[in-house]
Amino acid sequence: MLCSTTQSPACVVFELAISNSRQSDLAEWGVDSLEFAVVLFLWCSLYFSIKQWQQLTQERERLLRAETEAREARLTALRCQLNPHFLFNSLNAVSTLVLDGNAPAATTMLAQIGELLRTSLDNEVMLEVALSQEIALTERYLAIEQTRLGERLRVDLAIPSDTLDALVPTMFLQPLVENAVRHGVAQFVGGGKIAIESELHLDRLRIVIRNSGRPSSNKQDEHANGIGLSNTAERLKTLYGTDHKFSLDWPEAGGCEVTVELPFHKAAHAHEALACAH
Repeated sequence: MLCSTTQSPACVVFELAISNSRQSDLAEWGVDSLEFAVVLFLWCSLYFSIKQWQQLTQERERLLRAETEAREARLTALRCQLNPHFLFNSLNAVSTLVLDGNAPAATTMLAQIGELLRTSLDNEVMLEVALSQEIALTERYLAIEQTRLGERLRVDLAIPSDTLDALVPTMFLQPLVENAVRHGVAQFVGGGKIAIESELHLDRLRIVIRNSGRPSSNKQDEHANGIGLSNTAERLKTLYGTDHKFSLDWPEAGGCEVTVELPFHKAAHAHEALACAH
């Protein structure tokens, strides 16, 4: 029952109290609704942010996997390209020894080729190996060439012990040395010298392959061509991007000098293996 305007002051106070109570309830409901809306908005924002972050992470991982697989496929193709090239050149050398009537040297060379191929093909192929492994493989190759060239080929190795466990691309050294022997030694009657040096400077590994030879007025000669150099350049670019140096120089005294600089990492680190299809 409502109080009329002619009723007592107590009735008026009662009506005011009821009115204030309704306004207070309405205000509290408004505040509660606003707080609920804010909390709901924050939770929805957090949920969709997490979902978006998960989607971006999955997409980033997918792209990284695709890039890694493409890089490894390219490295595998480049790596496998070297084996028939080396085998063809080696068998040509054996054929030359046979035609020259040097059967013992040809037999020795075939055994050395078999050992080198067994080492390079039977083992698990890694993206990178210790420099010591590359030196051992290169020494086997040089033994084959010394069987063919005899005293015409002289070899000088200067590999400090602190560089032996440095990681380098698999089978990158032998093609460079093969190129040096072919262009800087084998084509000269008096033969020549192959020098391989390595050194560490701060966080960089520096490797130099030098061969003797006559002075050349044409610096961009046949040394700049061939599968060995182009293959190595592509592999270094694929593995290290711009974080490497690969250069050729022709000193005034003659011959050619190949310089490779890489970031220094030790072979103790684990690296992913590649299977080379044969």
